[in-house]
Amino acid sequence: MPTQRRAHEAGHRRKFLVVVDQSPELDRALYYAARRAERTGGGVVLLYTVEDQDFRGFLGVEKVMRAEARALAEQTLAQVAERARGIANVEPELVIREGNRAESVMRLIDDDEDIAVLVLAAGTGSEGPGPLVTSLAGRASATFPIPITIVPGHLSDEDIAAVA
Repeated sequence: MPTQRRAHEAGHRRKFLVVVDQSPELDRALYYAARRAERTGGGVVLLYTVEDQDFRGFLGVEKVMRAEARALAEQTLAQVAERARGIANVEPELVIREGNRAESVMRLIDDDEDIAVLVLAAGTGSEGPGPLVTSLAGRASATFPIPITIVPGHLSDEDIAAVA
């Protein structure tokens, strides 16, 4: 059973979740989430998932690989958080999880009752909207616990600001 959202109760605020990865469209999702959070008095949560399959089969170096992956996650989140601060007057929450990216998103939404919107951006290439959009939006039709906002990857800052 999904966690009841509490974003509009006293002592809570609506949070916009952005999944941080290396995709070029990440900035579009971040821009929308930061602007929307600022305009509505909400917050931004940035989730970076370290994919755990990267460590399987490397018994002797697994610890080193995990440490390096964690350092990369922290560095990437710091850069993305700085960008969010530059977009809007927001101080994002930074979350690092290990495992499958889609499962990490679902667990975080379940763990944080203030996350009210997942913000993704669609890819602009010929390969389609992107694996996360495809994976999570496919679930949304029946069982996804919160709304998903999908920002078209081709929109400019001005276009996004006009609708955020």
